[in-house]
Amino acid sequence: MTESNESVLIAGAGIAGLGAALALSGGGRRVTILDRDPPPPDGSVEEAFHNWERRGATQLRHSHAFIGRLTTLIRTRYPDLMDELLREGARLIGFDVTLAPPLVPGYRHEPGDDDLSFVLSRRTTLELVIRRYAARLPGVNFLPDTGVRGLIARREGAALVVEGVNVECGGAALEMRADVIVDASGRNTSFPDWLRAEGLEIAQEESPAGILYYTRHYRLRDGQDEPPRDGTPGGGDLGYIKFGVFAADNRHFSITLAVPEIEAALRMAVMKPETFDAICLAMPATARWIAPSRAEPASQVFSMGNLQSVWRKYLKDGAPQALNFFAIGDAAVRTNPLYGRGCSAGVVHAHILREALDATRDPRERARIFERKTFTALRPYYDVMVKQDEQAIRRARNEQDPNYRPRLKARIARSFVEDALMPATRGDLAVARAASRSFHMIADPTAWLKSPAMLARVFRIWAMSKDAKRSAGLYPPEAGPTRGDMLARLGLAA
Repeated sequence: MTESNESVLIAGAGIAGLGAALALSGGGRRVTILDRDPPPPDGSVEEAFHNWERRGATQLRHSHAFIGRLTTLIRTRYPDLMDELLREGARLIGFDVTLAPPLVPGYRHEPGDDDLSFVLSRRTTLELVIRRYAARLPGVNFLPDTGVRGLIARREGAALVVEGVNVECGGAALEMRADVIVDASGRNTSFPDWLRAEGLEIAQEESPAGILYYTRHYRLRDGQDEPPRDGTPGGGDLGYIKFGVFAADNRHFSITLAVPEIEAALRMAVMKPETFDAICLAMPATARWIAPSRAEPASQVFSMGNLQSVWRKYLKDGAPQALNFFAIGDAAVRTNPLYGRGCSAGVVHAHILREALDATRDPRERARIFERKTFTALRPYYDVMVKQDEQAIRRARNEQDPNYRPRLKARIARSFVEDALMPATRGDLAVARAASRSFHMIADPTAWLKSPAMLARVFRIWAMSKDAKRSAGLYPPEAGPTRGDMLARLGLAA
């Protein structure tokens, strides 16, 4: 590890920017976080949820799942931060609590199970607590109401040396310079365009998510508890709509409905609170959460569109183009938020940056290390999520075609998922543990299904009769009505 008294400017105070503040604090670095938005309120997490203005974080009030990779990082590296989150109402839910009922009697804790835990919290609560914690760290300073307007850079041979940024603060235009510039400004970042304007070739891969995202928050009524964890899945995919229930802090929870872009009538109607609730009441897994006797709405319906997976490349043919500049989180790697990995990926990415900066003071070698470690840590998950989006887009299209009949290959693939893989995660503890390690970004997302021993376990479940699997509780409850039935309930034309 190199000793450092470097100055660092971080553009963006969302999850990735906060992760960078945590990762780069200590060791003598001076870290300044530039936040385009006003500072958070001084009061409670409830005040933050209702009143914190965050134009720079469009997903702030959407559902979030803080999976094991992020939970483990906070628990092991920042235990005081974890304690603060729990004191403010966030909850830590272990692997054993997420198991389907058939697995509970035989469960025994194994090393690594603690890494498969969720932190349940609203995004506003998590950001507020992390920000207050980071602001107390030595060498960390937040500048709110400070918008970045452009780059300060000079040429050095074929590369561009980034030396600072132009900002607007309090109506005044200022230059701010630092040894390291970090783009954590999220999915709407302007840095790639600024770099291209300087002659750099910032290549990027893009793939559509194919959905629009809708979220509504609720609060449990006094004296009411969450539904029992009885094996009813917290999420599901009906083809024409996906849903997820996200338990949170302080008796709050949210539900997200993901509607395919091609479902024009449905995606327009779901914005209405009464339609959103009607859809949820038509699906057993969500209906039991929002039953009027149990919970009451705590927000409007929030929407988010233009969802794409994006992978940006800042090196060209292995050669660094921008020196002393690093993009992290959604500014560099963006995926469908439906999979719940964005926050973890952003904070992990920030700690990869710390590793690159600590390894050497050579700016070119830093860029190479950062690129290599980013690819190793995040690319496998990116590829899997892009493939899942492509499959979901095809399924949504098929749902609209009354004449669609799946071919043999498609029928086998669907049976493998519905009659083998999913029942195996509910009936075989080793399969459940391996699948969970993949989901939580603890292990490679595809390696477990390439293991002959694991495949043998899955095939054993597949060979069971459907009646045997039903009697053993290996199938989840019916997720919800068909597309035609749902549209009829809502008074929409099919």
